[in-house]
Amino acid sequence: MGEKRQAIYDATTLGKPKMAVLGLQHMFAMFGATILVPILVNGYFNGEGLSVQVTLFFAGLGTLLFHLCSKFKVPAFLGSSFAFLGGFATIANLNTGKYANMTYGEKLPYACGGIVVAGLLYLILALIFRLVGVKKVMHYLPPVVTGPIIICIGLSLAPSAIGNASANWILAIIAFLVVIIFNIWGKGMWKIIPILMGVVISYLVAVIFQAFGMTNADGSAIIDYAPIATAAWVGLPKFVIAKFDITAILVMAPIAIATMMEHVGDISAISATTSKNFIEDPGLNRTLLGDGLATALAGMFGGPANTTYGENTGVLELSKVYDPKVVRIAAVYAIIVSFIPKIADIIGTMPTAIIGGISFVLYGMISAIGVRNVVENKVDFTKSRNLIVAAVILVSGLGFTDGITFTIGSTSITLTSLAIAALLGIILNAILPGNDYNFGDNHKGDINRGVSFNNIEEENNEK
Repeated sequence: MGEKRQAIYDATTLGKPKMAVLGLQHMFAMFGATILVPILVNGYFNGEGLSVQVTLFFAGLGTLLFHLCSKFKVPAFLGSSFAFLGGFATIANLNTGKYANMTYGEKLPYACGGIVVAGLLYLILALIFRLVGVKKVMHYLPPVVTGPIIICIGLSLAPSAIGNASANWILAIIAFLVVIIFNIWGKGMWKIIPILMGVVISYLVAVIFQAFGMTNADGSAIIDYAPIATAAWVGLPKFVIAKFDITAILVMAPIAIATMMEHVGDISAISATTSKNFIEDPGLNRTLLGDGLATALAGMFGGPANTTYGENTGVLELSKVYDPKVVRIAAVYAIIVSFIPKIADIIGTMPTAIIGGISFVLYGMISAIGVRNVVENKVDFTKSRNLIVAAVILVSGLGFTDGITFTIGSTSITLTSLAIAALLGIILNAILPGNDYNFGDNHKGDINRGVSFNNIEEENNEK
């Protein structure tokens, strides 16, 4: 039970049926958070906001585009970004100038136009990485910076897990226990699909609970079947063509500063999880390009901004199956489901308590990866500069729950807590004396980070 499982980098050795199931697990992992963004935005726009079907379509298509740009090497899934929610809310409430007499539905295309520009800003940073080189840029992103940022990514999601689980703690605990049981005591295929089994088994339990008259803590039904009855089996996503206006662009585009910093942290997390050098190969310039193009494409046709998903990084850590092909299968599933409103609504009936219970494992796993990042690299916390950098990142990433909002001209801009943490950490690490980290010099340490120049060479030297 205590032995370390072997990582699987080629899922074809498992067979196509198992790969299909693993892809399904990744789809379930991203589904709740991905569809939650359009649900929240619809609240801002009084029901005239983003479409769940469009969101799923561009999550799948954006993921495939990302894989194309990253040479099909990075096992990342791109789902809806929560960072832009504040921007959507701001544009929904605009009531001056040309927006004074607009309906909520008429404002939405301008918000999407801002998303397009935000995505294109990624291309500028990608070019910087391309021109300057990864080694010089990564000098300013040592483990003392990336480790705490990864920790914050997982812990910042913790309130979401608690909030969802609190809807029905019994159901959440069942989902959590099923995941743990299959992950620790499962054999063969069962051991690498704990998330999917947690979803399926706990959903069946929810059906039984409802049949016996049980309800959520607030008295509401555990499962709401009403949307399923009215949904069609086949239907095209309702695409919206983006429109452009400087006011909306100034609201949405600056948020890219935050999400680009989060992207670097996410790629570091995926690298550390899989022990692969994705920062060097295919390179941050390519991953940023893929993320930016996916976001711009989604915004152009009425979808939310995309971002690399920590939930799926958690699935990678649990399953130990690191083959990007499995994630691409999940992307294809998302596209297919986007054309089947009834299936989308069936999956959408997933009780939030189940999502919360499973998130206990996934979100915690992300933070654990950050801790491993720091420990395995032997970050010296006897140095005051390292303590200060890590402390500021952790306090900022967890303390600024509402971010920081400031006004430029008449435009209100919000930086999320993770963006603040990343920016402060990078700046402090750059200006405080004692930054002796040189990317690529210590192959062993970089392998532990998952960002070595030559993993194979160092592994061979150790044999």
